[in-house]
Amino acid sequence: MIVLPAIDLKDGACVRLRRGDFATTHQVAEDPIATANAFREAGAAWIHMVDLDGAKDGVRRNGEIVHAVAAQCGLQVELGGGIRTMADLEAVFALGAARAVIGSAAVTDPAFVAAAAKRYGEQIAVGVDAADGKVKTAGWVADSGLDYLEFAKNMEKLGVKWLIFTDIATDGMLSGPSLARLSALRSAVSCHVTASGGVANNQDIRALKAAGMDGAIVGKAYYAGTIDLAEAVKEAHA
Repeated sequence: MIVLPAIDLKDGACVRLRRGDFATTHQVAEDPIATANAFREAGAAWIHMVDLDGAKDGVRRNGEIVHAVAAQCGLQVELGGGIRTMADLEAVFALGAARAVIGSAAVTDPAFVAAAAKRYGEQIAVGVDAADGKVKTAGWVADSGLDYLEFAKNMEKLGVKWLIFTDIATDGMLSGPSLARLSALRSAVSCHVTASGGVANNQDIRALKAAGMDGAIVGKAYYAGTIDLAEAVKEAHA
């Protein structure tokens, strides 16, 4: 299992949200480059980055930071936020990202997902963002009405190799990951599954590994100091 420490970017700053609510935005670090370097020094090989400006209004204002992290920090960048077209994907990969995360567009434009998966293979991930088991879109405010397991199965059928599951109720809450829903997802699909949301400590990393996850995103726990990132990376690889 890989551990992906996270940086969410808004207006060039490292921020965190609770349950995806932009009203809860607060800065958690001064320098994205220094933060990414700290991740690398802890042993991380990947970083999960979200362009919140892109996610909210489709305008990417943080490309220079993403490019700098990819070029300078020795980390593989997984980037999401406002990716809706093949042109968006080309722009993301031009910044140096190793993997692109398609969110709301996976619900509204499955043909785009199929084309992206065919062209880019393992470089494409789809975000499965759910509340009470139903997939949410448009910054987690619109209910698609889709069951998260059925949606995940459909994405796999389209050729998607990586799914990133977020139980919105746990995101940024340090309450522990949604192990029951993650385990159900693990049983439903054979592609790679990354857990996002709720990781609070090193025991959560061990639990996610035991549940068969292929990746675990660590966000607020790192900034709150409740997880030993270096130890988490070691435990995930063990």
